Amino acid sequence: MEVRVAKMAEIVKITSIEQIDLVGRQGGIAPLGRREFILHAPDAHYAVLDSGGMLAGRCSVWWNSVPLYPGEQVGLVGHYEVRDRETAAVLLAHAGGEMIRQGCTLAIGPMDGNIWRRYRFITRRGTEPPFFLEPDNPDDYPGHFLSAGFTPLARYYSNLDPDLGWSLAGAAMLEEKLKKEGVTFRSLKMDDFGKELERIYELSVSGFLNNFLYTPIDRNEFLEMYSKVQAFVIPEFVWFAEQADSPVGFIFAVPDMLRVGQGEPSDTLIFKSMAVLPAWNGKRIGSFFIAIVTEQARKKGFRRSIHALMHEDNRSRLLSGHHGVEIREYTLFSWRLN
Repeated sequence: MEVRVAKMAEIVKITSIEQIDLVGRQGGIAPLGRREFILHAPDAHYAVLDSGGMLAGRCSVWWNSVPLYPGEQVGLVGHYEVRDRETAAVLLAHAGGEMIRQGCTLAIGPMDGNIWRRYRFITRRGTEPPFFLEPDNPDDYPGHFLSAGFTPLARYYSNLDPDLGWSLAGAAMLEEKLKKEGVTFRSLKMDDFGKELERIYELSVSGFLNNFLYTPIDRNEFLEMYSKVQAFVIPEFVWFAEQADSPVGFIFAVPDMLRVGQGEPSDTLIFKSMAVLPAWNGKRIGSFFIAIVTEQARKKGFRRSIHALMHEDNRSRLLSGHHGVEIREYTLFSWRLN
């Protein structure tokens, strides 16, 4: 166990599940989960213990399996949880020092190892309450990163469409045009859910290939993530585009179950993910997807939709911008290491 002392706090390098359990028994903030420690495989995980032995902060660092960034050797900071600003300063300085020792020139965070997992901080919350599957963070966390030397690297947005009473202009003509190219559309087959997830996985790893800071994800981890929301899936809100029975795109939307849990009406749909194979970009398949699901949602009594977590330069944000307004901003930060 590697321990360093700074400002009356012990920084403990966690190297085993047993240490995770030991730190967890100290109380304070919640320790990293055992499963995340194994599955996410950080190159280092640090816990800050205060003078009373309580867990005051934690974070993980990755420098081996990391995204590519032109001209830089990237290190990632994630699994971030702290009790106060003083702990944050000690923890982030230590993480930065470790990344420098490993040859990193640019730290990026928060990111739990890759963009398929939890990453980004909410930096403009707005008045809309949290929605289903939306990551959250204490409002002071972005300030911790800024004080440590991080600056904004990329911004992301969620849009609210408050009125689903619209239809896509020229939808029939677009559908006919796509049919002439052999493209047909169908909704999810719930009785074949496992294989449908396999199709979504294959489309995602190909369709997101050019996304900012993309890295591959293990098939089993991906399937497990989507399987967790199976109970909330409505087939009419998940669609595939196919050519000769081969998928070329998909859209995945689910009801906002947080509103249901808060006693609100089930009237809001979350557009969670959409991908089209690169060869089919520019064919307006994404526009048609959004129109189809919006129509289905309207028929089922939904009156609002949220287009979630879109990168500032993504095509999906351009599509979403025609319907609705920004309700939330998220930021991913970077820190140039000396």
